[in-house]
Amino acid sequence: MASPKTFKRFICLVADGLGVGEAPDASFYGDQGSNTLAHVAEKVGGLKLKNLEKLGLGNLGTFPGISPVKNPLALVSRLAEKSVGKDTTSGHWEIAGVVTQKAFSVFPQGFPPELVKSFVEAAGLPGVLGNCHASGTEIISRLGEEHLKTGKPILYTSADSVFQIAAHEKSFGLQRLYEICEIARSITIPYQIGRVIARPFLGDNPSEFKRTENRRDYSLVPEKNCLDVLTESGIQVVSVGKIDDIFAHRGISCGSHTGNNRDSLKATLDFLQKTKNEKAFIFVNLVDFDMLYGHRRDPIGYAKALVEMDEFYPKLIGELTPQDCLILTADHGCDPTFRGSDHTREYVPLVAYTPGVPGQRLDDRSSFSDIGATVLDGLKVSAPLLPGLGKSFLCDLQT
Repeated sequence: MASPKTFKRFICLVADGLGVGEAPDASFYGDQGSNTLAHVAEKVGGLKLKNLEKLGLGNLGTFPGISPVKNPLALVSRLAEKSVGKDTTSGHWEIAGVVTQKAFSVFPQGFPPELVKSFVEAAGLPGVLGNCHASGTEIISRLGEEHLKTGKPILYTSADSVFQIAAHEKSFGLQRLYEICEIARSITIPYQIGRVIARPFLGDNPSEFKRTENRRDYSLVPEKNCLDVLTESGIQVVSVGKIDDIFAHRGISCGSHTGNNRDSLKATLDFLQKTKNEKAFIFVNLVDFDMLYGHRRDPIGYAKALVEMDEFYPKLIGELTPQDCLILTADHGCDPTFRGSDHTREYVPLVAYTPGVPGQRLDDRSSFSDIGATVLDGLKVSAPLLPGLGKSFLCDLQT
């Protein structure tokens, strides 16, 4: 067998919420029967993803319209999550080599009065509205007018570990919203809340209220991970989308905080062109699958977004050299046909493509962190102090 090759760039696209079948421990989370990709495909009578089909996505299960292929162009597998929970933060952290042993706290009945009181006082607010478990679009429609009248921001949570604050961009002020979110982040640390999220919106009445793309996530600070190791080694780490927020803006060289899939894919293409002559890890979050379609239980919209990503894929592939690897994966499932509006505990896809390297179907793997291990391995960077790091599949990415 040939020795593993050296890579120059890895590009990791995280299709937020793209699960490909219930995980081995799905019953522990009440998610038996979930399968984001299969159920989206079923709802639209078959999903046509011609580029991802050639790469081998259809070899990971039964997905109506996406056929398995005899000779996939990419190395494909399913990854199970080791971390406790099914959160955006833990999923991304695990990709980078941090396995979360304790689930982030959730508050299905709203946040404790003492926490809310501390937040209101520290932020100098007249109070808050809501403080309940709610859909973001529903609670803005319900409480938006009262917010405009009183100046009280809307506080809510979800099945995730999130402290979400919604406020009007103009009447309350976008910078003021960011300011109180930073205050909330410091106050909520003892409560082990994964993210504080700024949820700005515009409009004058319930029929016009609409969230904007100026969302910001304020995450807990992760343990040392692959991003830190890469930047310390002089390798560019480029973040696209909300990656910078998820990693508390640490271990990142540069990036673009895009707010939707289309802009994120364009930014990825731009960074591919800019980094042709240097070592780099381009880490991308594609938020629309989860934010716009998974949580809102919209399989039709989800399917359209998948088609748009598939149609963009040739542009990315066209920029690759034999020393590049383009990876598609996810951070959890978010089955839009499943009960409730929560994430779902699922396998996520691994579709790793390198020009000139024949693909194959690998056995299912036990951690998202196999991706981080492979990135470090391929870029020839050692990480002896990352206990959560998985098993590299670099030996399979060779001719």
